[in-house]
Amino acid sequence: MSDSTARDDATSRSRRGFWLRHVQRWHWISSAVCLIGMVLFALTGITLNHATDIEGAPEVVTREARLPAPLRDALRDAPEDGRAPLPEPLRQWLAETLGVHAEARAAEWSEEEVYLSLPRPGGDAWLSVDRESGDVTYEKTDRGWIAYLNDLHKGRNTGGAWSWFLDVFAAACLIFSLTGLLLLQFYAGNRPSTWPLVGLGLVVPLILALLMIH
Repeated sequence: MSDSTARDDATSRSRRGFWLRHVQRWHWISSAVCLIGMVLFALTGITLNHATDIEGAPEVVTREARLPAPLRDALRDAPEDGRAPLPEPLRQWLAETLGVHAEARAAEWSEEEVYLSLPRPGGDAWLSVDRESGDVTYEKTDRGWIAYLNDLHKGRNTGGAWSWFLDVFAAACLIFSLTGLLLLQFYAGNRPSTWPLVGLGLVVPLILALLMIH
């Protein structure tokens, strides 16, 4: 072997080692970031697939109260478009009296009542305030922790922070998968079954989608 050939081989091995180290580093970093999330999403994938078999009985809680006169007066002027958040003093009273945190959600105003929908993961809730009498009715439905985790999986009524987490988690999963593919490429020469197994992972869901889903 000539000196130039030896140098070329050494350069090629050095370049390969450089990229291999970086791919492995990103692979384990991304796997650490998305590990717990992947376990959660795998489990909730099973529970969502069998939702009708494991659905629990919902628990409904109803609370009633009556607004003080000053707060009733604050509801006399309805917004022109029929949608607006509850007045701040009313929101504070609801939090202290009923434990309801309405925040700045837009409520629906009609001539008779103010209705506020309060959807939440794993359940639902709503609030109704009679504008004349000041009667307040609050109802909360809790469908259990499995429904809660299922809604986290779907991002249903989870708010902006969870939405950002889902984006970061999806990006970490993408990096984990792509670096895994690169590692398969690095080691495929010594493992003949690598690409047939990768092809099987593509073909099986494709056949099921084309032939078994109508």
